[in-house]
Amino acid sequence: MTALLVTLTVVEIALVVGVLATYLVLIDRRLRVVSTHLGKIAFGVRAVESQTASIGPSVVHINETLSEIDSALGPLTDKANAAVAARGVPGTGQR
Repeated sequence: MTALLVTLTVVEIALVVGVLATYLVLIDRRLRVVSTHLGKIAFGVRAVESQTASIGPSVVHINETLSEIDSALGPLTDKANAAVAARGVPGTGQR
């Protein structure tokens, strides 16, 4: 009886090891596919980065110019609202 139990235990251990090995092989294959896709994505991101590198300084200049325009428009809108209010046009107040 003991020999039978030892034999069944060894067979069970062999089955568990076999199943684990099979799943590890399947996981390895899936990870290789994922790695391939991530490599392609990284290559594309590097290409986009290199092609858009020259935009950075231009955006800074554009933002500075827009800030100047914004600060200049503040007093103009105040003057326009004051002129409209002086004329008494209804419904044209500042929102």
